[in-house]
Amino acid sequence: MESELLTDAVVPENAQDLKAHTRDFAETEMRPRASEYFRSAAYPVEVVEAAYDAGLVAQEIDAAYGGPGRSLDEIVATVEEFFRADAGLGLGIVSQSFGTEILQEFGTEAQKREYLRAVADGELRTGMAISEPDTGSDLAGMEATAKLDGDEWVLNGEKYWIGNGISGDYITVYAKTEDTDDRHSNHSLLLVPTDAPGYEAESIPAKMAYRASEQAHIVFDDCRVPEDSLLGERGTGFRMVAEFFNSGRVRVAAHGIGLAAAAIEEAWEFVHEREEFGRDVADFQSVQHDLAEMRMEFESARALVWQAVDQVMRGDDAERWAAMAKAKATEVAAECAETAMKLHGGRALLDDERVTRVYRDVRMPMTYEGVGAVQRDLIYRNF
Repeated sequence: MESELLTDAVVPENAQDLKAHTRDFAETEMRPRASEYFRSAAYPVEVVEAAYDAGLVAQEIDAAYGGPGRSLDEIVATVEEFFRADAGLGLGIVSQSFGTEILQEFGTEAQKREYLRAVADGELRTGMAISEPDTGSDLAGMEATAKLDGDEWVLNGEKYWIGNGISGDYITVYAKTEDTDDRHSNHSLLLVPTDAPGYEAESIPAKMAYRASEQAHIVFDDCRVPEDSLLGERGTGFRMVAEFFNSGRVRVAAHGIGLAAAAIEEAWEFVHEREEFGRDVADFQSVQHDLAEMRMEFESARALVWQAVDQVMRGDDAERWAAMAKAKATEVAAECAETAMKLHGGRALLDDERVTRVYRDVRMPMTYEGVGAVQRDLIYRNF
């Protein structure tokens, strides 16, 4: 390309060296393996281990518990690069520490010592279980339950689309523990080892996208964990999770930015290497306009994402900015992928093409952390 995407122009100075390091890692360890892991749908153990060695896993965990303690802007700078290289592998890396931010904020010192350091060291893999088969975006409507029986919690119900639900060592589970009229005070968080009695998980099969990342269907059948597995206070699960949605949505926006960059790169390279009707495809004005539109939308979305990073870090109208960034960036990624597929013509039908993987992958970040309609509700509510 004539100019570089994902430039440092909007990236704070403190995150630029880390971004360069991540780009080198992504180009060396991720892109060359992306097609292989898409075909096999195997868990990307080698890539995750390499990411640990490179200091790019569990970035949220503070130095006091063995992590790098990186700020949101530093993390977003790395996530852009991960997802430009490959979304499935990118999610495989960032999912290693799902739920640790909430644990770090609300957990007891004993819980943090037991779990956080082990995740930071790569000794434990974790995940977070919120969504259910019949409930996705309605955080207050989740139906899996946890009832206190003596000195144990007994969990029943199901969770769906759970990262590391099989290969993880423990999962932070969002379950209904109360029965009040206030839907926002009915749920709690529990730390559940995956070898606990009554915990059963199976892989969600044949995903069209993100094939290198693991998502599981979990069934709790009188699953018992100790009373001290409770994370934070009873009935405050909704508020604990909601507090971290803003930073989570900004990170998902960075997923979209990385994918959009990949789509633009593939479109640019293809039309500049192909001839039709005796001319380079890139010489047709309609193609040039398509590329120009992709670039305009990409830069607009990326500027919004980085403004949202700043707003969330300062706590100023964080919910509105995070929702705008998440909706815009993920939808622009889908638009860029659609245009890239169109410009590839018949080649876009080949499974092994990078542009085809991108086209599949862009559907996922449009959904998790709340679909576009939910983001627009938040934007309007905070207008």
